[in-house]
Amino acid sequence: MTTALWPLQLAVVGKLRGHDPLTALITGVFDEVPEDQAHPYVTVGSITETVDDAHNQRGLEAQVELHIWSRYPGYKESAGILAALDEALDRQPLAVTGFRDISVAHQQHTELRDPDPDIRHINVSYRVWLTKA
Repeated sequence: MTTALWPLQLAVVGKLRGHDPLTALITGVFDEVPEDQAHPYVTVGSITETVDDAHNQRGLEAQVELHIWSRYPGYKESAGILAALDEALDRQPLAVTGFRDISVAHQQHTELRDPDPDIRHINVSYRVWLTKA
């Protein structure tokens, strides 16, 4: 089996960090959040992969979870950040080292209340299909 875990994470984070409409709204995109990081920001959650071979080609179907974190009252700020995430990723080209024929689609999102009543959180999932180059 071939894995795209690390190259896919690098590609997604790089794409988000280079997307000006998103970076204008947040303080950063993180795998590991620095202590005392100011809100709002986006974190990379889990990446799940499923083998999706076709005939003689190695392929993967991955689910990438991202998390939006905000201290803005209500979900208005988080919803704007979600729209910017979609603008960067949903049905947009993504270059993943070692893979080709890459397709990305917004799968679902969920608004969540954090145990800290001042924090708003949106969990968003993207489905990614990749073929080994």
